[in-house]
Amino acid sequence: MSIYIYVLVMAVTTYLIRAIPLLFMRKPIKNRFLRSFLHYVPVACLTAMTFPAILYTTDHLASGAAGLILAVILALYNKSLIVVAAGGCAAVFLVDQLISIL
Repeated sequence: MSIYIYVLVMAVTTYLIRAIPLLFMRKPIKNRFLRSFLHYVPVACLTAMTFPAILYTTDHLASGAAGLILAVILALYNKSLIVVAAGGCAAVFLVDQLISIL
């Protein structure tokens, strides 16, 4: 089968997933549970995609965990995104270097 057919099928599938709710849901959603559920779906999907990547893209699981823990602590103290990202990267680097020395 040609690669163009695969690309066409995926394009149609992606389009339908986005177009069907727009076509059939013309009124605003009034159900509080459904609205809150839909509000948290992007956050849950992003977390499910990034959490394994944080832990398993480093050489050692401990360095990924150290970076994650430091980033969460900095975020809980309402630090800026740059500080959180830089702190997490620095923690990963330092723990990775410490592990390689030992």
